[in-house]
Amino acid sequence: MKKKFRVRSNIEFQKIISKRKFVTDKSFALYVKPRINDYSRFGISIGKKLGNAVARNKVKRQVRMMLHEIGSKDYNYDAIIMIRVKYHEFSYEDNKKHLEILLNKVKIK
Repeated sequence: MKKKFRVRSNIEFQKIISKRKFVTDKSFALYVKPRINDYSRFGISIGKKLGNAVARNKVKRQVRMMLHEIGSKDYNYDAIIMIRVKYHEFSYEDNKKHLEILLNKVKIK
């Protein structure tokens, strides 16, 4: 995922989360904020309960790859993907399906 498609700063994370528009699943929580520009951006947040730094970075790489594989649909929002502890209970393909369902479930007015 290119850097222009990522939410990187803590201030941007807090702005998106403070909108309190979210959808949840067993593996993910997805916070969204409407965006007017041409492309959507994604940020990934993972807690320390999921393991050490190596394990957390592996999960972040997997989620970035899932977003890349899901495709370049034109979403009209910035999103923060929070990974839940139950992420490890499912396979990569199952988590990818869960993420795709969440991304399609979001409705922004």
